[in-house]
Amino acid sequence: MPKLSGFESFDWLPVEQINDKITRRTLSGDQSMLVWWDIKKGGHAAAHAHPHEQMFWMISGQMEMRIGDQRRVCGPGDVGVIPGGIEHEAWFHEDTQVIDVFAPPREDFLAGGPPPYMRKE
Repeated sequence: MPKLSGFESFDWLPVEQINDKITRRTLSGDQSMLVWWDIKKGGHAAAHAHPHEQMFWMISGQMEMRIGDQRRVCGPGDVGVIPGGIEHEAWFHEDTQVIDVFAPPREDFLAGGPPPYMRKE
């Protein structure tokens, strides 16, 4: 996945097919990572946790998100922070675009391929 220092255009980021409902574009620097998700209705990110802090920004669509014991339906303009080590899960009730920022960068995303919690069920 691309690592960048300086400027580039969004179109420069390759589209990675994660499963039949989810694609992502990943950009990494030394200290953080940005991931643009394009998720079709019915997509699901199963329950998981990772040591990275994760911030999300809803661009379009609708995501039902569980962070620990809290659950909320998020729409365009909503943001959130998921502390490292906290279990979370997301369901997508309509076509959705969401941006995640991870710190530090996720090595598994840099390696490419679908994370286990997003493989086709």
